[in-house]
Amino acid sequence: MLSSSTLAAVAIIALASALTPGPNMIYLVSRSICQGRAAGFISLTGIAGGSLFYIVSTSLGITSIVMALPYAYDALRLAGAAYLLYLAWQAVKPSGRAGFQLRNLPPDSNRKLFTMGLVTSVLNPKAALFYLSLLPQFIDPSRGYVLVQSVLLGLTQIVVAVVTYSLIIAAAGAVTVFLSGQSRWIVVQRWSMATVLGGLAVRMAFEAKR
Repeated sequence: MLSSSTLAAVAIIALASALTPGPNMIYLVSRSICQGRAAGFISLTGIAGGSLFYIVSTSLGITSIVMALPYAYDALRLAGAAYLLYLAWQAVKPSGRAGFQLRNLPPDSNRKLFTMGLVTSVLNPKAALFYLSLLPQFIDPSRGYVLVQSVLLGLTQIVVAVVTYSLIIAAAGAVTVFLSGQSRWIVVQRWSMATVLGGLAVRMAFEAKR
């Protein structure tokens, strides 16, 4: 079964990702300010549902590939390392996201709030690629069922993200003021995330086959 250090590593990466301003954070804060915290939390349930969909899908895919192909782990490892390097570059490239920009959103019904959160999450292809590149890094077939390990790692990511986003929604106004006037903090966040992803990519690329 997964070790506590493995779960902690995934939790740290998930926290770094959640704290980096991006589409999910901008949508949730915008929705919370425009329509209230309750609307933000309902939207968050939709985003979490989309993440769960990707986790189940990628976990089943990883399990079938690893079990069917003898060199699948190496293929996933190298592909994952390349993708993580790409994400690291996206975080720090000069033309990357420069700041925190709120969106003006009209009030929506609870059903539409959930649906929009779900659609926003499901239609983000980077989510699937991130799970596919991240999960194999921490999976060890010798420690038990690959599917179970994949799901546990994915659920760890969801829990960390939901807790983090919940705190952000609860303090949406303060978060907006802080991020709007702290461009240096955003730069630090981007470089921190790039460092984490880059280090993980190097580790994945040179890791011995399990």
